[in-house]
Amino acid sequence: MTDLSFMLSRALARGRADGGVPRSRSEILVALLRKRAEAHRQGLHDHEQMLRDQIAWSLPIEDGETEPERSGS
Repeated sequence: MTDLSFMLSRALARGRADGGVPRSRSEILVALLRKRAEAHRQGLHDHEQMLRDQIAWSLPIEDGETEPERSGS
């Protein structure tokens, strides 16, 4: 099944403008969120979990440091 998914994905990418290459991180996140929502709607729990992992991986990482205090006001 994975091979078929990969082949379909490649075929779709060849037919897309710009080869299906996203222009920004936000476009990637939007696409992943839409796919996850559809997987949830269809009850594809394994696929949804895979997409959740991809979403978590693609989110920006914050180091947890606080901003330095500003003097003045």
